[in-house]
Amino acid sequence: MNVKMKRLTCYAVLISLLATAFFAEGQAQTKEAKQYDYPIEPVSFVDVKFTDKFWAPRLKINQQVTIPIALQQCYSTGRVDNFKKAGGLMKGYFNTEYTFDDTDIYKIIEGMAYSIQTNPSGELEKQMDSLIYFIGKAQEPDGYLYTARTAAEPGKLHPWTGENRWEKDPDLSHELYNSGHLYEAAVAHYLATGKRTLLEIAIKNADLLVKDFLLGGLKYEPGHQIVEMGLAKMYRVTGKKEYLDLAKYFLDLKGKGVRGEYAQSHKPVIEQDEAVGHAVRAVYMYSGMADVAALTGNKAYLNAIDKIWNNVVDKKYYVTGGIGARGHGEAFGDNYELPNMSAYCETCAAIGNVYWNHRQFLMHGDSKYYDVIERTLYNGVLSGVGLSGDRFFYPNPLASEGQHTRAEWFGCACCPSNVCRFIPSIPGYTYAHKDNEIYVNLFVESETTIDLPKNKVHLSQKSNYPWEGNTTISVTPEKTAAFDVLVRIPGWALERPVPSDLYTYVKPERKEVEIQINGKPIEYTVRANGYATLSRQWKKGDRIDIVFPMDVKRTIAHDQVKDDKGKVALERGPIVYCLEWADNDGKVSNAVLTDDVLVKSSYQPDKLNGIVSLAMEGKSTARDGQNNIVEKDKKLTAIPYYAWANRGAGEMEVWIPRTVEYTKPLPAMTNSTRAKVTSSKGVNASLAKVNDGYWPKSSSDRDVSFYALWPAKGTQEWIAYEFEKPMQISQASVYWWDDRPWGGSRVPDSWRIEYLDLNGNWAEVKNTTAYTLEQDKTNTVTFETVSAQKVRLKFQMGKDFSAGIYEFEVK
Repeated sequence: MNVKMKRLTCYAVLISLLATAFFAEGQAQTKEAKQYDYPIEPVSFVDVKFTDKFWAPRLKINQQVTIPIALQQCYSTGRVDNFKKAGGLMKGYFNTEYTFDDTDIYKIIEGMAYSIQTNPSGELEKQMDSLIYFIGKAQEPDGYLYTARTAAEPGKLHPWTGENRWEKDPDLSHELYNSGHLYEAAVAHYLATGKRTLLEIAIKNADLLVKDFLLGGLKYEPGHQIVEMGLAKMYRVTGKKEYLDLAKYFLDLKGKGVRGEYAQSHKPVIEQDEAVGHAVRAVYMYSGMADVAALTGNKAYLNAIDKIWNNVVDKKYYVTGGIGARGHGEAFGDNYELPNMSAYCETCAAIGNVYWNHRQFLMHGDSKYYDVIERTLYNGVLSGVGLSGDRFFYPNPLASEGQHTRAEWFGCACCPSNVCRFIPSIPGYTYAHKDNEIYVNLFVESETTIDLPKNKVHLSQKSNYPWEGNTTISVTPEKTAAFDVLVRIPGWALERPVPSDLYTYVKPERKEVEIQINGKPIEYTVRANGYATLSRQWKKGDRIDIVFPMDVKRTIAHDQVKDDKGKVALERGPIVYCLEWADNDGKVSNAVLTDDVLVKSSYQPDKLNGIVSLAMEGKSTARDGQNNIVEKDKKLTAIPYYAWANRGAGEMEVWIPRTVEYTKPLPAMTNSTRAKVTSSKGVNASLAKVNDGYWPKSSSDRDVSFYALWPAKGTQEWIAYEFEKPMQISQASVYWWDDRPWGGSRVPDSWRIEYLDLNGNWAEVKNTTAYTLEQDKTNTVTFETVSAQKVRLKFQMGKDFSAGIYEFEVK
């Protein structure tokens, strides 16, 4: 053999060895993924078809209404244009408000990909192809993808963006957050269509992150987590172990971040045991930790998130399934800090909590995680989108005096786009399997086929859940064989509303869940993990009938939840209820529901797209002229919490006082409450609060509505009253809103009272006592008596602060 032939032969052998090594590495990764993974495997949403009257229409509305609206908003607000500008397809510069606006496109693509699996749409595929083309053009040659920098006007970077890539990600740049949502969208698109167009873009970007961080040693932690979840998905699809290593690398950077508790960087992740900071960031991080733990066998991660889960469910979880008590920082509050009117409960946080609890279930196989998932799905998530699919809530409070309305869109549009991607994925939460066991976790009329190790089993459910408790599951194995069907028994059916003592039922009365197989009642045991295990030789034609007791439950909160003291919430099945103005003569905050009143339920097919409503004999309260409380009988009607604010703005209450002591009686009418109100800022929804007669307990009492001037700062403003006729006045009182230390409103620098004199000029009264400027107190001034039909409060806000007013009264 000549030298040339020898060289060619050696070269061929080398190529063969490299190829073999690459294949072997891929095999090793596959084995490792099998060795370390979630023990339980969910049945993909692709393989579950909903045919019910509750969820199936919502999936359809999401595809036909919500996704098109969100996409149109992304075009009209310039989000799509940012990609075109970055890719040289149009002139101009990055021109939207937030650096994370790119993610709205990614989330909508993810939603489209999920949606076409259950309802194929050539139009949606075309729209995805166009968006992916724009994204690809915007990507820089080395894989960097961040339109806020690439399309930035020279010398005018967004203030959240650092001079160098990644350096401000621990703070606010959101570069890694954008990458995380890109990966989630890319995997969804690839699995849904088989096309690699977006996946290749994501691979190029992820390889850059590996190069800069894992190999290059950069230590900029992700400020807003989700890249960890995305990298885990990329690892599953590509088999590239460095993606999984990078996810862990990012998590292990936590503990030294500039944002502290806000971004869960106050401690290393394995030392954390309490949910703190920004709620969405938190649950995304816990989900990422669960993924890495499942794929690597990391016990320290699991121990940490198990402790944090207990903290949330024991002390920081709303009865509606929401999380995140504080608007400031969109954050978890202290233990048992669960205010109602000021509850933040961001829609994104509820969605993230489902992601996290699903992973906890896949790891541990305990139904308590599904108790959280179900409560959150039917209440905390669904409340975030209107019944028509085109109006949204960002926060989801548990009480309102009319200041909360659904919006068409938001400047920070994370919630609507998150709804787009989450709703079509819900079928994937219904079933799961492990070895020779099938889990039935949600009760939705549906059908699926599950691959067991040695059999295929077709399941179909017939159900009108959540309105009715009867569910039939038809079990059709490909061949007669022994396996287990694990039917989840919801905590609410076991007299346990949540898997902790945070909420309990008044006078619990345990009624057994009835289960029949082929028409014959069976005895069963609910295992410690919350499932009834049905073991038998299953054959074609077998049928499981389940009857859940659908009694109305009265729920009370732990004694340490001061905001719910003396109050009760109503539940039926998985649905939490509320009183809303439209059903209760416009007023619900002064209602009382005593424990002895019978609550009746009835299905209303033409109301709010079909609901079961609750009716009861309650009371209303009001104060008379002597400030005494007067009670009157009043018929009360409750609707599902998720359906509120679909008929206009008005009062709403989830927690109903059980006695007069804990209600808010309608204030007595005064000249001030009857007055017409105007202001220097014009009329807005909160202006009427300055004379509604409700006085707060403190300057940051979030259970009482106030007139806010935010974001105005440092200006001189006024509010004016016009009385029905001229009055003799000599005293004025005002209670200021002041949300220190976190917020930007303070008691103003100064204030004074003016009246419109006979010449039509505003004149200042001659005060006989000082104008006080005290926090947490009623500030009262007396003055020489004047006769006036119009009077106004004029005030100067601090240079760097706004202000607000709870109540203004003139006597």
